[in-house]
Amino acid sequence: MSDASPSTESTPQAAAKRRVRWDALAAIIASLVGLLALIVAGYTAYIQRQQVRAQVWPHLILGHSNALGQYELTALNQGVGPAIIESVEVRVAGKPVADWKALAAMLEFQPKSHWVASTLNGMVLTPSEHLHWIRFDNADDINAFTAAWKRFHVEARVCYSSALGEHWTTMFVPGSLNRTQPVANCPEVDAAQRFVD
Repeated sequence: MSDASPSTESTPQAAAKRRVRWDALAAIIASLVGLLALIVAGYTAYIQRQQVRAQVWPHLILGHSNALGQYELTALNQGVGPAIIESVEVRVAGKPVADWKALAAMLEFQPKSHWVASTLNGMVLTPSEHLHWIRFDNADDINAFTAAWKRFHVEARVCYSSALGEHWTTMFVPGSLNRTQPVANCPEVDAAQRFVD
């Protein structure tokens, strides 16, 4: 008579335990694959957003010209996306100015020729679009005007955004490079401080 005990490998309980372990392992692997797919999808969305940001990035330059019949202050979008102008401020020694006429009076500037101004506030400048912000008929007037800007410490600050809602401010002071910096949002400018060109 044989007294051998049955093998634990062949009992139904052992087979059920093995099956449960394989099921748990398969569930863990499936979870890891799902997590990896989620990470890849998130990274792909991030890369696509960065590409879209690059495709709609505006870069506003404010400058002046006194050559070849272009006697003016200008706004130029050198970016690859539209620049949405949200606010314009012009200050003389820190005090806000309402418009071009008020600025000319504060600068004691009397042009010798005709001048024309364009609206920058609320404009959308497309890529490579060039806006003649204020234009004179001769070089003497633009030279006297920008010299008065320097003498009276005038600053023009423009806040603009991209199509994705990113914001920047750029500051214009004649004779110096534009200072452009990203900001969280364009500040709300009180009506009394807004430059209505």
